[in-house]
Amino acid sequence: MKRKICVVTGTRAEYGLLFNLMRAIQQSAEFELQLVVTGMHLSSEFGLTYKQIEADGFAIDEKVEMLLSSDSATGIAKSIGLATIGFSDAFERLQPDLLLILGDRFEMLAAAQTALVMQIPIAHLHGGECTFGAYDDAIRHSITKMATWHFTSTASHRKRVIQLGESPKRVWNVGAVGIENILKLPLLTRDKLFTNLKLNIDQPMFLITYHPETNLQTNGVYSLLKALSNYTNVNLVFTKANADNGGREINKAIEKFVSQHENARVFDSLGQQRYLSAVKYANVVIGNSSSGLIEVPYLHTPTVNCGDRQAGREKPSSVFDCRLEATEIEKAIEAALLYTGPYDQIFGDGHVVERIMNHLREISSFTLQKEFYDL
Repeated sequence: MKRKICVVTGTRAEYGLLFNLMRAIQQSAEFELQLVVTGMHLSSEFGLTYKQIEADGFAIDEKVEMLLSSDSATGIAKSIGLATIGFSDAFERLQPDLLLILGDRFEMLAAAQTALVMQIPIAHLHGGECTFGAYDDAIRHSITKMATWHFTSTASHRKRVIQLGESPKRVWNVGAVGIENILKLPLLTRDKLFTNLKLNIDQPMFLITYHPETNLQTNGVYSLLKALSNYTNVNLVFTKANADNGGREINKAIEKFVSQHENARVFDSLGQQRYLSAVKYANVVIGNSSSGLIEVPYLHTPTVNCGDRQAGREKPSSVFDCRLEATEIEKAIEAALLYTGPYDQIFGDGHVVERIMNHLREISSFTLQKEFYDL
């Protein structure tokens, strides 16, 4: 009988990273894919991206509504509570043998804590990473302690998970899952992409994604927009911020900026193919998304990393850090535009899904039992 692996996804970016792994589980002889969709996927404000999941041929087993129309800290905390209630009902119906989750978002915290109490074993992807500028950092390490098996993106991240007390026998460095998409996904041509996004094909392009720094009280998007206002002969392509506290303020500021600048466009979600195509043809990727540090260098595009959201994360040499001040951001953009390489590939060779699937097959019994591993 097939063992049931339940995958939870709550955002467009996370789904894109999980796509190939979900497909491998779906097509395997040993496992049955169960899919729970939540968070931003179910919100019209963020593009109802669950429809793309269904269009890709995945059956959604459960939809867990959780987002309140508030991005205050109180609103997010209440959303976690709603998610916990929803996941408990979903997991009771599905009875999964294993919960497989990626990363560090508050939706995944709710899923993990529910699974822990309901005695559902957890496999965790991308543990051991550090991002000091957001509470995601603490969530990630908390999920590590609730999980039994761990798939990390670098050797140093594997070491850090072990440092947290996880047995080396259950921690594997497989590389970053998003790199596989770059190797496998056919990207659009520049002409087709620019036509699709209604951009000026004779001008360069900046791709911008800016998320809240949830460990700080200030919002740096206004400094970013002030810097970008100086680039009037560049296509400015924005993707919206996530649903963390402060995200709606960022999106409103971006929408106002776009309404006042003819060379700017904003998208709820580009989807994986258009996003990676945009990365490939962008002159620079700007903002504070983890993608700028992990996937973007593999497409030989420089990144301007603004502020402290990704502080602590390993960075290739093609990433230019700057403070959230307009003049500093502009200096970093100019430096990035002159960059010609190298593009360090520190997150593996992209052959990630095969490694994860092999390790899952080798686990004879999905169990909650584990010890604390002392160094």
